Amino acid sequence: MSFVFLLKILYLLLPGAIANMTPVFVRKIKFLDYPLDFNLKFFGKRLFGKNKTFRGLIFGILASILIVLLQSFLYKYKNFYDISFVGYNNINIFGFGFLIGFGVLFGDLAGSFVKRRFGFKPGEHFFVLDQINGGIGFGLFVVLPYFMSWNLFFWMILVWFIGHLIIKYLGYLFGIGKEKI
Repeated sequence: MSFVFLLKILYLLLPGAIANMTPVFVRKIKFLDYPLDFNLKFFGKRLFGKNKTFRGLIFGILASILIVLLQSFLYKYKNFYDISFVGYNNINIFGFGFLIGFGVLFGDLAGSFVKRRFGFKPGEHFFVLDQINGGIGFGLFVVLPYFMSWNLFFWMILVWFIGHLIIKYLGYLFGIGKEKI
């Protein structure tokens, strides 16, 4: 993998990474602070848990759309054009941003659903699943439909996994997160 290819993947993943982090930063906002699973249970266990709210979903998707809007604006500059997998002039920016945000957060929800089935409590760590669930959602909703590339999907998951570990550790160092990884 070349440095430019890695940079392009990072730039593509940026709106998804921001969408994935946004719920943590808006958790003190009371607006839309209602669980996505409506407190419903499946075989006696919550579907997703108390930490998955409409607030996180909506703000995460909005953050993704804003980053894609910024990327579409920057696309006219050569340096940003060169690191873009996406031809921003040829896509629906709002739809693309929505799909990224929704895909990442849907992947996170699917991960929470799996974790509840295995008896993990909300916020409890499940190594590997926690690092790739959003990336898989991103890949299923964006990479495969837009780029139809399993190669890009694989590299994107690998970069997402490593990036998640780095960001989680930095969050711990800055006092945002409670766990190192």
